Amino acid sequence: MRTRSAAAALAAAGHVRLNGERVAGPAKAVKAGDVLTIALDARVRLLRVAGFAPRRGAAEAGRALYEDLAPLDSGLKSTVEAPTPVAVREPGRGRPTKQERRAIAKFTRRQDPLA
Repeated sequence: MRTRSAAAALAAAGHVRLNGERVAGPAKAVKAGDVLTIALDARVRLLRVAGFAPRRGAAEAGRALYEDLAPLDSGLKSTVEAPTPVAVREPGRGRPTKQERRAIAKFTRRQDPLA
């Protein structure tokens, strides 16, 4: 999860299991060796707690504190997903681009009959 509040909401909604038992709220003690099952959108993550850090650190250090139990070749999606492609707008859909706005303005601009 990206934030503590999002993780707390996920636990409060019942999407987190600790050693197979549903967690009712975010304030649940976790110890090394515990297995967490987290249901995210269309995938399930199965994690074993390996340890704890004395203070907050880099993401790489955080990844060393848990072990992913779902193998990458299983039917589950990989936990490291490819970046999502940049949104592409089909021509004629949504707001016009700057180039399209200029073309519209040129086309709809009234010709001054006195000029």
